[in-house]
Amino acid sequence: MSKLLYGVAYYDEYMPYERLDEDIRMIKEAGINVVRIAESTWSTHEPQNGVFDFSSVDRVLDAMHKAGIAVIVGTPTYAVPAWMVKEHPDVLAVTPRGPGKYGARQIMDITNAAYLFYSERIIRKLISRVSKHPAVVGYQTDNETKHYDTAGSNVQLQFVKYMRDTYETLDVVNQLFGLDYWSNRINSWEEFPSVVGTINGSLGAEFAKFQRKLVNEFLAWQVSIVNEYKQPGQFVTQNFDFEWRGYSFGVQPSVDHFAASEPFDIAGVDIYHPSQDDLTGIEISFGGDMARSLKNDNYLVLETQAQAFPHWTPYPGQLRLQAFSHLASGANMVAYWHWHSIHNSFETYWKGLLSHDFQPNPVYYEAKTIGADFARLSEDLASLRKNNQVAVMVSNEALSAMEWFKLPDGKTYNDVVRALYDELYKLNVEVDFIQPICTHLDKYKMIVVPALYAAPSETLERLNEFVRSGGHVVYTFKSGFADEVVKVRTSQQPGIIQAACGISYSMFVTPNHVGLKGALIDRSNEAKEVEAWMELITPTTAEVLAYYDHAQWGEYAAITRNNYGKGTATYIGCLPGPAVVRRVLCGALKNAGLWGAEQELVFPIIVKSGLNTSGKHIRYYFNYSNDAVTFDYQHQDGTELLNGSKVTSGQQLELAPWGFLIISA
Repeated sequence: MSKLLYGVAYYDEYMPYERLDEDIRMIKEAGINVVRIAESTWSTHEPQNGVFDFSSVDRVLDAMHKAGIAVIVGTPTYAVPAWMVKEHPDVLAVTPRGPGKYGARQIMDITNAAYLFYSERIIRKLISRVSKHPAVVGYQTDNETKHYDTAGSNVQLQFVKYMRDTYETLDVVNQLFGLDYWSNRINSWEEFPSVVGTINGSLGAEFAKFQRKLVNEFLAWQVSIVNEYKQPGQFVTQNFDFEWRGYSFGVQPSVDHFAASEPFDIAGVDIYHPSQDDLTGIEISFGGDMARSLKNDNYLVLETQAQAFPHWTPYPGQLRLQAFSHLASGANMVAYWHWHSIHNSFETYWKGLLSHDFQPNPVYYEAKTIGADFARLSEDLASLRKNNQVAVMVSNEALSAMEWFKLPDGKTYNDVVRALYDELYKLNVEVDFIQPICTHLDKYKMIVVPALYAAPSETLERLNEFVRSGGHVVYTFKSGFADEVVKVRTSQQPGIIQAACGISYSMFVTPNHVGLKGALIDRSNEAKEVEAWMELITPTTAEVLAYYDHAQWGEYAAITRNNYGKGTATYIGCLPGPAVVRRVLCGALKNAGLWGAEQELVFPIIVKSGLNTSGKHIRYYFNYSNDAVTFDYQHQDGTELLNGSKVTSGQQLELAPWGFLIISA
């Protein structure tokens, strides 16, 4: 990417009347230089089996090219047409909830032979038609792809084959997965039951891993087809999404993003987040850090919100703040879903950049300022490079395991991940995401490990060596408890990391009005109550940072820090509130030598930085609040890029409500 892309999803097929020329005029006026098309309209492009009509694609491509607007073409395979389901009812996924019903999107079995046949045909027909069109710069395969809980008989058969290929004998399977329990032992491959009804968390988590593997294979298969037609200079991407809690929240349970992203030229992502008074930028940062980490490179934001819901309609200035926040995390493209609000069906009130009347509005006018600044500052802001010294280790396997063994109050793996990530963000600590299989830990000075409940011994040994060699690890409760097949380790906990952490425990309880006390805690009047989970820790060599404040459990440690070799391991044996998590992380950062000027500027001031292609240091300063704030600029003299003013070291600068500055030095 040599320049910033600013885009929208555009659906000429949804328009209630002819307005392509007017849309293009307004799109160009807004500074939008790329549109995404075609991924949602299979039934328009193939209205009957084997009857194809790409006239809407052709007219949009021609018109956009004439206007100098680039196009990303999507493969329309995530929403199947009615004729296919009528002719082949089995294309609908059978899930643990029962047989699928037609109507919604993403309801198909991505392993079904008929579905794959028709998918390949529409992909080849469409991509061969558009690949040499001069407007086309890239392709998106499918859309927010997941396995859609497919678990029918054909998937179960493939799972048995996967188990046989992976573990070879049933004796190994029975032993590793503990299938003697409740007479679940399997004595012949022909008797292998459907796992839909399993009560065995190890087997259930393995099936979830297998389902994620189906996604990897499906996306790689689509990429291989598109690559047959892709022209020099064109790219292939995917718009990965996250666990959804009404907005983008955490690690996607249904996709291993790292593995699934391998065949793509560039990572893409969809990021949606709370707005108005609830806008913090955390989800923008989380999604961006994840997308950038997938290929250790810049990425595309293929979908984010313009207006969306009434409670997300942005305050004045927030659309600009959001757009540049994406760039600050390393995005080279920001695109809205979508250009216009549609007038029928499920997403009628998920509003686009334009409202239902198609007229300019305050959000559109603000988008124009973004487009102008993207064009003007593209050379300075595109392809921002980061060299982060902190990593957060995330694990789909630990996530699946904790779905089977949730915390007593229902909190999940992603709650723990976000509890730590959010405080790192508010401390202006930029991070990469890594997986347990990562072998380049020495790239970092500090690694944060949330609830690594299920992990192979090799991962834990690598973390031990990282600490021994001078690194700093922050663990939370449940880390190291079980192996990669969710079999609890028989050693005293926390198992393999016990010596590095300098602690041991064998009991854990559910907190009931339990507080925290100790040197780390007593300096503050902020909330000190344990929110979830308590491991009753006995220190061996560790320093105790906090004890439980409880009549019965007060002798046990809650948070510890241990010197091990040349490094340090911090262990958080419970889920405390944000203030305590923040204090623990502050201590770990200082101990790791990672405390700097940015960490003195805590939320709502957020700082992001990196090097541009000219080698200049670019620093973004954001104000995520309704109030103006000031700060002292502590770096070398530079230029504020939005207004061109000179900035000197030590100068006090002001950020307007929901405002930001970009300083090049």
